[in-house]
Amino acid sequence: MKRLCCLLPILATLFVSMAHAEETSKPNLLFLFADDQSYEAVGYRGMTQVKTPNIDRLAARSLSFTHAYNQGSWSGAVCVASRTMLNTGRFVWRANDVYKTAEAERSAGRFWSEHLKKAGYQTYMTGKWHVPANAAKAFDVTGHVRGGMPKQTPEGYNRPQSRDDKTWQPWDPKFGGFWEGGKHWSEVVGDEAVDFLQTAANDPRPFFMYVAFNAPHDPRQSPKEFVDMYPADEVEVPGDFLPEYPEHKSIGCPPSLRDENLAPFPRTKYAVQVNRQEYFAIITHMDEQIGRILKALEESGKADNTYVFFTADHGLACGHHGLMGKQNSFDHSIRVPLLVSGPGIKPGTNPAPVYLQDIMPTTLQLAGIAQPKHVDFHSLMPLIEGKEKTSYDAIYNCYLDLQRSITADGFKLMVYPKADCVKLFDLAKDPSETKDLSADPSYAEKRQQLFATLQDWQAKVGDQLKLDPKLLD
Repeated sequence: MKRLCCLLPILATLFVSMAHAEETSKPNLLFLFADDQSYEAVGYRGMTQVKTPNIDRLAARSLSFTHAYNQGSWSGAVCVASRTMLNTGRFVWRANDVYKTAEAERSAGRFWSEHLKKAGYQTYMTGKWHVPANAAKAFDVTGHVRGGMPKQTPEGYNRPQSRDDKTWQPWDPKFGGFWEGGKHWSEVVGDEAVDFLQTAANDPRPFFMYVAFNAPHDPRQSPKEFVDMYPADEVEVPGDFLPEYPEHKSIGCPPSLRDENLAPFPRTKYAVQVNRQEYFAIITHMDEQIGRILKALEESGKADNTYVFFTADHGLACGHHGLMGKQNSFDHSIRVPLLVSGPGIKPGTNPAPVYLQDIMPTTLQLAGIAQPKHVDFHSLMPLIEGKEKTSYDAIYNCYLDLQRSITADGFKLMVYPKADCVKLFDLAKDPSETKDLSADPSYAEKRQQLFATLQDWQAKVGDQLKLDPKLLD
């Protein structure tokens, strides 16, 4: 008995040491999240004039998923749906079902951060949350937790009216918005993430960082030096520019929709240039903060055991197709950048269609957590490791009961129930989605195939909207 008593402290110490070793062997997870950043609005894609040197350096050591999508939204605030899907792991309409009970979901341990907490991770969050659950309870440590968007002002809408319209300037702090509180919100996020990494450098626990910028959401404000990088007259207007999108009212994008009200109707090329000038400027300003965070990660000594993810909650039209917002199913609004870097990740590109919310189960797999039954999205690891070539047979997208789309086999079918029409695009030949093939009889079979796939996906995601096949006639 005496020998056993002597052994007990030793065994206890051994068990603690084993648990500590298991924790420290787990990889760290850094999630960098933008708001409203289209897949084309990153320098490494070479599709626009935007400058993102720090994201580009991250891309050089990452696997880039070139066809990453958001699944859609049940509200005009597309970011709410995107972030609810991300944190619950559920497909769009199932995420909608738990939206009102999100705090109960968190309390039950079914949120992204809660799974990682139980696996021994120290969880951290700063920036935009916009999920109906208590962020302070969802994470061990939080910085500034922001709402949906910085407060807009009347001067920020319906502009510019002309080349002489200088009423609103993105660097002027008197308009509040990103400047509310005295320091630009992107800089606050950068400061707080750097501070956490400096603390984590001396903490043996693995960490999960959820770093969510409000940028580049409107009001697209940044210091003048960043705006001056993009003289408005030199900003390229998208080739698919339209003064108005023909079905804008019937698909839920009228002038009264807040996002669409940012620029005058009908659109002018100059108004689009100014909006894109400010869009690129706030992205470059955010990129500078991301560079600071990545530098702090290197200085912490934790970089070699850290997986870094970068994406956005959805894209943005910002002048494409006569639209300004994200409440549409064109690629510029539903496609996002998605980068993954870390131990064993081979840099390159992967064209497999994925959802940005796939990042959630990917991190769970990396942390050694079995995927919970309620998580609908798929881990990216089989694609990263080359074990699979695809995760999804098609990409489904929705917006309210006004729009549905399905992307498969290089084609996209858009369905507008209220406008009583469909649109069909050959994405390989027409990536800008400007040549509607829906009336071409030689594509009748393709329309039928995609419509059937769309209906299959409606069942997968719990979509109750009945679509009339006569729409194809």
